[in-house]
Amino acid sequence: MEKINEITARIRELREVCDYTQEKLAEELGISAEQYAEYEANGDFPISVIYEIAHKFGVDFNELVTGEPSRIDTYHVVRRGKGRSISRYPGYRFKDLAFRYADKIMQPLLVTLEPSDEPAKLVSHSGQEFNLVLEGTIAVVFDDKEFILNPGDSIYFNPTYPHGQRCVGDKKARFLTMIAE
Repeated sequence: MEKINEITARIRELREVCDYTQEKLAEELGISAEQYAEYEANGDFPISVIYEIAHKFGVDFNELVTGEPSRIDTYHVVRRGKGRSISRYPGYRFKDLAFRYADKIMQPLLVTLEPSDEPAKLVSHSGQEFNLVLEGTIAVVFDDKEFILNPGDSIYFNPTYPHGQRCVGDKKARFLTMIAE
């Protein structure tokens, strides 16, 4: 819960430094003032709302979440056992992932992919990963198949198998990768 409180404190400070009330920020984010106040009171921010706040105020997403700037701006993909699953649920909370990876070191990264006709570069690596698409469309390549993900879609798979992703829309794509090692 300490990390959740730190994120909330950074969001509150950013809001206040930018001279925004909770009500004004909620209105510009397109959510109710009551819902926003609840997020800020208990730290239960959906990742997509944290992203929108970072984007709105022009701050680094990773720095808002971890207090440290991103070390890289492009990464690779995700996991769950030997299988894979695509979920359509944009309301993931950072604390959901913090509890999932409670004994791991987590580094959330905001990945930006430019549109490209080039095939995805395949990589493999250890660890556990979670990806949530925030903007645009990405194709995740795994087992010679492409899985198309749109905003709000997430995917898990075992990253020890060769995999990669590319932006398949005509606008850049952004997604969150949560790496747990």
